[in-house]
Amino acid sequence: MKTFTLPGTEITVPAVVLGLMRIQDRSDDEVRTLVRTALDAGIDFMDHADVYGADMHGCERRFAEALRLTPGEREAMTIQTKAGIVREGPYFDFSYERIVGQVEGSLEALGTDYLDILLLHRPDALVEPDEVARAFDELHESGKVRHFGVSNHTPGQIELLRRSVRQPLVANQIQMSVTHAPAVASGVAANMGDLDQSIDRDNGMVDYCRLNDITLQAWSPFQSRFFDGPFIGNEHYAELNAVMDRLAQEHEVPVEAIAVAWLTRHPAQMQVVLGTTTPARVEAAAQGADVVLTRSEWYEMFRAAGHTVP
Repeated sequence: MKTFTLPGTEITVPAVVLGLMRIQDRSDDEVRTLVRTALDAGIDFMDHADVYGADMHGCERRFAEALRLTPGEREAMTIQTKAGIVREGPYFDFSYERIVGQVEGSLEALGTDYLDILLLHRPDALVEPDEVARAFDELHESGKVRHFGVSNHTPGQIELLRRSVRQPLVANQIQMSVTHAPAVASGVAANMGDLDQSIDRDNGMVDYCRLNDITLQAWSPFQSRFFDGPFIGNEHYAELNAVMDRLAQEHEVPVEAIAVAWLTRHPAQMQVVLGTTTPARVEAAAQGADVVLTRSEWYEMFRAAGHTVP
């Protein structure tokens, strides 16, 4: 498994992350098998959120109950969770009280006394950066959270936070796959006035994160659009699947690995967040971190996914 030191931290992280948003209804054995498969593949980075599950902190609690980690096992993992979404509504709440309270709930549910990384879960239009800074300072100084980041934030939203927050924002988790790639595709088609792809929908997020040592974490790497179903094996993406099947055969890896390799090939050094609960798919996807696509292969997939290369 390809690894690197996460900028702004001392943590060595894998290029592939295990997302755990769908485990609440899984048995202890199923959760343990899923996590063990990930660990065996070199994935020791676990991604949670307080809203994952049927009830608040549901998947975090299911993870802790199933694994019952020893102190040594906990220390060997990187555990990341998110806070900020209020499901009743829904709406977003980055107030001091909400952030601190949700972290306390996550710590209790996960059965740990610290989080490696806390992400603010989607932007709060009513954010008060000084309140976020107060929460981050308290959580950091108490040892409850070691590092901080965001998800689905634009460069301007990150800059607003950075004006008040003293800790580095080390990650920005965004939706990204070969078929859902506006953050990359708009730059490829820059200045093409009659092409929708050329519209910059996130104010240069990829370049901004590269310039500021913020690691992009790509969620839904197999989703065609926003929860619109997977593109692998989807007849609406017949050309892309034909290309991926051929590349999988040439590189001697499963097709899921090729979907991951498209993301990890990008020089932004992204992490890929898997959402599957199928151990075999985790094992297959993990292989993609070690596949280095050529430029021609990367662009061939990009074109086959429906993007324009002028």
